[in-house]
Amino acid sequence: MKHRLVLLLTATLYTSFAAKAQTTAPAGNNSRVQIQNGILEGTTEGSGIRSFKGIPFAQPPVGELRWKAPQPVKGWKGIRKADRFGNRGMQKPVFGDMGFRADSLSEDCLYLNVWTPAKSAKEHLPVLVYFYGGGFMAGDGSEPRYDGESMSKKGIVVLTVNYRLGIFGFMAHPELTKESPHHSSGNYGLMDQTAALKWVKQNIAAFGGDPSRVTIGGESAGSIAVYAQMASPLSKDLISAAMGESGAMINPTLAPITLAEGEQRGAAFAAKAGAATLADLRKIPAAQLLDESFKYGMASVPATVDGYFFPEPPVKIFAEGKQAHVPLLVGWNSAEVTYQTILKAETPTPENYAKVLKTLYGDQDQEVLKLYPAATTEEVINAATALASDRFIVYSTWKWADQQVATGGKPVYRYRFSKSKPPMTAEMKGAVAGLAGGFTKGSDTTKKPIAPKGAPHAFEIEYAMGNLHYNKVYAWTPDDYKISETMESYFANFIKTGNPNGNGLPQWPVIKNNEDVSYINLDLVTQAEKETTRPRYLFLDKQYQK
Repeated sequence: MKHRLVLLLTATLYTSFAAKAQTTAPAGNNSRVQIQNGILEGTTEGSGIRSFKGIPFAQPPVGELRWKAPQPVKGWKGIRKADRFGNRGMQKPVFGDMGFRADSLSEDCLYLNVWTPAKSAKEHLPVLVYFYGGGFMAGDGSEPRYDGESMSKKGIVVLTVNYRLGIFGFMAHPELTKESPHHSSGNYGLMDQTAALKWVKQNIAAFGGDPSRVTIGGESAGSIAVYAQMASPLSKDLISAAMGESGAMINPTLAPITLAEGEQRGAAFAAKAGAATLADLRKIPAAQLLDESFKYGMASVPATVDGYFFPEPPVKIFAEGKQAHVPLLVGWNSAEVTYQTILKAETPTPENYAKVLKTLYGDQDQEVLKLYPAATTEEVINAATALASDRFIVYSTWKWADQQVATGGKPVYRYRFSKSKPPMTAEMKGAVAGLAGGFTKGSDTTKKPIAPKGAPHAFEIEYAMGNLHYNKVYAWTPDDYKISETMESYFANFIKTGNPNGNGLPQWPVIKNNEDVSYINLDLVTQAEKETTRPRYLFLDKQYQK
């Protein structure tokens, strides 16, 4: 009995000390906070928002820590400057719409950034942790489109989080499985995100945040990561709500593979790279390893059902109701990818469209044609865009919402972002618009393909986060800023309450059941609409969930 009493007293004293350490800001400087590892000094923006950039949340995953779960960060003495972004993870410039404020690339990349409106540690504000997109092979928390200042001005503590990418973040290997205490390998990038969520739990009160009110969000790979974190037993209890913009880790969208398959891929890569042992792999310089991953087909590495982060395939975890039971806001863009994704170089005629459907679906082609009908060139462009988008990322996002409604036990809100791109600025004359905010200069604009109406993949990010002003490619109109204010307000309300609705906003209906789905369509006129395309997704469901 005495032993138990001593343990209880010790734990109470430690908890009290830790709470005091993380909530007591050093006197005399409002840009300083005390967290568990030491004192940070950030900056105060003109808006009054305090920002803290480049905060380490785990030890640098280098040397012997390459391909290991993130380790607790070591403390520091004195005051650590937090006024610049940390290194971005190892990656190649594969996406034209990405711009970085981090000026360095390194394997040492496990840093996060905080924006807070709180003047003290006593405000208990809601928290948003945002994961960037980039196919798990590119991206960074310093990208201006993810900047947290605007959302923070709405009364939210905002974080962006770096995580390991590509071969550094996802490679499995038999020797890695053998050395792991959990007999698993792969998923290091996902575990980095979980480590960041644990850091938030321990430290966010110092920034005026409430560790019990943490919403996770992200776009594309970031959205896929939100789905993964909801499914994993390592993280599902660390979050109170979730937001996903285009993507879930569901076939055919970056679905995880078996651990055995991941190990085979890793071993095959090691052989091609001339590494006989795991020790040899760890000795390869980061830049060389990145080059060889692109050379030998490991630039994009899928997650694994490793028995630890994922005890089962995440789609099965959701089907069985074992995921996080939290409110979900999820949706996609109206033209995620173009019709050329499936028509290739063929002109968009009904005849060519029919041929493509026959090639893709065989004797089911007529069923697909009924679901995605087209009898004119314009209809082919629209139908093929819809089919290509569904196959790319829309179906998986729909499936996520559908599963959460069925087994999640909490409200689900779905959106469709439909705003087409405005014209480019005068400075961009001679360029051709690419993915999201990307562009190609010096292109032959006479050969520009017909652009479908609607919003392409990733184009909603600046709207949702209130960051249109950072994107200098497009001549934003008052309508664009109006839609951005609406979308950001919906997101902010959801982060605060688990419900996107609020004063002055069109009513966003909750999904009552999967047979009667209404969603909000974000466009020049934002309004609720009834789903009419469920038969498409049910057809694709049979294709992808065999």
